Amino acid sequence: MQGSLLPDDAGNPPRHHDNLAPRLAVVITVLVLVGYFAVAVTYVVDGNRSGRTIDAAMLGLALLPMTMLLCLQMLHSFPGLAPRLSGARRRTLALQAVLTFAPFAVFKHAWLGMPGFLAGSSLLVLAPALAWPAFAAILLCTDVLLFQVGFGWGQVAYTSVSTALTGLVVFGLSRLSGLVAEVSRSRAELARLAVAQERLRFSRDVHDLLGYSLSTITLKCELVHRLVPRQNSRAQQELSEILQTSRQALADVRAVASGYRKMSLSAESATARSMLAAAGISATSEIDCGPLPEVVDTVLASVLREGLTNVLRHSKADHCAIEARRSGRQVWLTLVNDGVGRPSTILRADSTDGGSGIGNLRVRVENLGGRLRAGVRSDGWFELRAELDVSVDAPPRSGRERGSKDSKEEYGPGPTVTA
Repeated sequence: MQGSLLPDDAGNPPRHHDNLAPRLAVVITVLVLVGYFAVAVTYVVDGNRSGRTIDAAMLGLALLPMTMLLCLQMLHSFPGLAPRLSGARRRTLALQAVLTFAPFAVFKHAWLGMPGFLAGSSLLVLAPALAWPAFAAILLCTDVLLFQVGFGWGQVAYTSVSTALTGLVVFGLSRLSGLVAEVSRSRAELARLAVAQERLRFSRDVHDLLGYSLSTITLKCELVHRLVPRQNSRAQQELSEILQTSRQALADVRAVASGYRKMSLSAESATARSMLAAAGISATSEIDCGPLPEVVDTVLASVLREGLTNVLRHSKADHCAIEARRSGRQVWLTLVNDGVGRPSTILRADSTDGGSGIGNLRVRVENLGGRLRAGVRSDGWFELRAELDVSVDAPPRSGRERGSKDSKEEYGPGPTVTA
């Protein structure tokens, strides 16, 4: 039942058969109200018997105000039936009060089934500060009228309890049907929000995982195009790396589809050497943060991927520096380059590209209680910095690590280094 409340792929609301609970609550409330009114009719019938015959004229006279009272009660129990009358509910309550007490002058004790509905409507229509005093006043007025028609203390006490219970049942069922409908709408809205959040997460993951790989493929394809006429052996090496990167991109797509992704900062740093060298960028890399919890390692690796992608797409950097360090429970990653203000001649980004990668990364970092900063430093270099608080209780990564510390190395323009 819960799954049926999810909207479809187009974001449309749930289908009609998914609203079974609200409809069932309305049907039950209507049946109870009609049943109570049927009991009230039997009071009128019994009160207008003359021997074995029924006064048809009196019964017909009673049916008109009883029908009006039933319609007014439906309006109070289900305000959605007449939204235009929502601002006049106090007037309809006053009309119901007149139709409840005035017929006592004609039908006397035969009309004692009606004040309970007025008591329930007072709780539905009036504010809490007025509703309960009005409820008590209706019970008191009913008792006074019953004394006037000759009821004793025992009968009055019994009728008072019956009237109070009728009012509470009417109020409770009416409110319950409204609450069921509200809960159903809330569940449907939560389902729509869950779908929207999952779509947003999926788009972020696809961007973060594939942006780097596809940028590398493009870079190496352009490089092969330039090298084939002159350096066949170098072209073969680049083609091999293109194949490796494309396979990694395919694995990333499958990982996103399965909802389970593992990335390693040290592995990404090693892979970045080949890309930076192929792009002719002199780079330094120092990863000294030891074993990291899996989720932290994955987020920092994603930051490195997106930062390197932006270096290729949006700047012409000659120098790039990657550094990751850890102090106690704090770990940070910085990626700096000197390509500020120089358009990339390697990958030409589309001018309409909004560049949502940094925003996506900021969301992922902040979800772990960290912060992400990106901007130009005082020395003119562009810096991307991610800081995270590493929990000492989180299990460190193992198996896939290529080493917790890479010594500081220089990579200049030259042959590609395979990761």
